[in-house]
Amino acid sequence: MKVFAISDLHLSGMSDKPMNVFGPEWEGHFDKIKADWREKVKDTDIVLLGGDTSWGMKFEEGMFDVLSLEELPGEKVFVRGNHDYWWNGISRIRAAAPPRFHFLQNDCVKLGGLVIAGSRGWTVPGSTDFTDRDMKLYLREAERFKLAFKEAEKVRGEGDKLIVLVHFPPFNVKKEDTLFTELFEAHNADMVVFGHLHGAGFFPLKCEKAGIGYFLTSCDKTKFALTEIMEL
Repeated sequence: MKVFAISDLHLSGMSDKPMNVFGPEWEGHFDKIKADWREKVKDTDIVLLGGDTSWGMKFEEGMFDVLSLEELPGEKVFVRGNHDYWWNGISRIRAAAPPRFHFLQNDCVKLGGLVIAGSRGWTVPGSTDFTDRDMKLYLREAERFKLAFKEAEKVRGEGDKLIVLVHFPPFNVKKEDTLFTELFEAHNADMVVFGHLHGAGFFPLKCEKAGIGYFLTSCDKTKFALTEIMEL
């Protein structure tokens, strides 16, 4: 079983917000993603989706985009992004989702020998866009991750791998410690997957911090291709 990841699909099946307004590379981007997905992923594999799946503002719009992934192979695990405004009511989402779609909100899911814990995260201190008003949300998201890891501890067995799925980068470009990275290290995470970042600004697609592998998987950063995270 392989684990892949991709984030920030920004689908707009029921809303008029085409992504090619952000550059020609976005032209037909969902078709590019689907072609790569079908080439790489088997139905026994897992695909992690790190937020901003849909531009939809309403629940029905967001679920329309989510369900457009049903035809693609693999078990799918989602976390909320800052633009997922349609994500309102986790019980409602889970009730409307197909059986092999998993939505994380301050909790986790166990699939075989893999535990995936997730929350949205937030902008961290030391980032260029961090302001005083971000501190409250940053602290709140750290508490939410504590809840996610509490759930992970209940189901993680000996030898199980732990992947953290978060939308925002959990550290700044200098890779300085944050409340998020401290929690990841304290709970012995193996890998962390995140997205949110776009454009030409530098941020490593893959790096390591305190023995944990970190993967940036925003689809335009990866040329609209899935990133292989691990094989179990």
